[in-house]
Amino acid sequence: MTRVFLATCLFLLSPLAAYAEYLSSPVASEAYGRLGAALAQQGITVLRPDESKPEWWAGAPSVVRDEDGSFWMACRMRSADLPRGLRGYEIRILKSADGEHFEAVHHIKNTDVPIPGFERPALLRDPDTGRFKLYACGPWHEGPWSILKFDDADSPDQFVASTARPVIVPRAKDFERDLPPVEYKDPVVIHAEGAYHAYVIGYVRQNERIFHFSSPDGETWAPVGNPYEPIMPLSGWHDFFVRPASVLPIGAGYLFFYEGSKTTWHDPVYNLATGLAFTFDLHTLIDLTPDAPLAVSSTPNEHFSTFRYASCIEVGDELWVYAEVACPDETHEVRLYKTGQR
Repeated sequence: MTRVFLATCLFLLSPLAAYAEYLSSPVASEAYGRLGAALAQQGITVLRPDESKPEWWAGAPSVVRDEDGSFWMACRMRSADLPRGLRGYEIRILKSADGEHFEAVHHIKNTDVPIPGFERPALLRDPDTGRFKLYACGPWHEGPWSILKFDDADSPDQFVASTARPVIVPRAKDFERDLPPVEYKDPVVIHAEGAYHAYVIGYVRQNERIFHFSSPDGETWAPVGNPYEPIMPLSGWHDFFVRPASVLPIGAGYLFFYEGSKTTWHDPVYNLATGLAFTFDLHTLIDLTPDAPLAVSSTPNEHFSTFRYASCIEVGDELWVYAEVACPDETHEVRLYKTGQR
């Protein structure tokens, strides 16, 4: 079973050779068994950007399955023609029977909300009602980046753009010299242990860090632990940024896929790699890849080896990972990686 395989992987980790510390671009370790081998392959392209030009990106996938087994993906489409930081012009909803061949079935334009730009969405099913929830992020009403939610829908192709409203926003200071996050973005949302959990990027002290919120209903959210304290440090290969990617239950706990970048890498704001952590309680993270990333793009271009926004699901005896990866033509595309059966 996939969970047995993943648990076994936890005991197969070893650091990358010391020379990687001095490299100016991301390099992944080769010591992660079948999981590392799968993510080192080129993968299956499932979505290209609308134009094959530099800085046009299709990415930030969030993938779920419905009760009939169909695959649904929400992703962010990004244009090079818009101001940097506000290039996400659409959340696209796609459907697939096999998880490889997707067809666009719904388009939520940033101008329909309206909002200046999107980044990562989060799509999931309500375990009680079976309806779908969609979260997004963007600068709300010309204010700071916040986490948004649309009204629940019977099907992902029925979300209504005008129902978006903020559900996680920057908090007021308790004291004048406090330094809370000034923005939140890129939600990763799951239902586990009887509650909803959101892992978001909090922009604090000009760094992107991971913050944890919980909710009884997916609507009203509260910080878990100290609202000023991120749940993963800046250290090792992720000493510049560290951000949430995906959370996968494996029986005894949860695998926590994260992404980050190193200060010495070229443009570490966008040159992100993917790492792996483990948690028993959904809040305390044990970094399993402290010395080198788990995954980088196998098709880098001159400057970028980006592998980010991993969305992980179990399909039979396999683990499927959808991710946004850098391409040689300086675009980004969404690819699927499969671990293979036991």
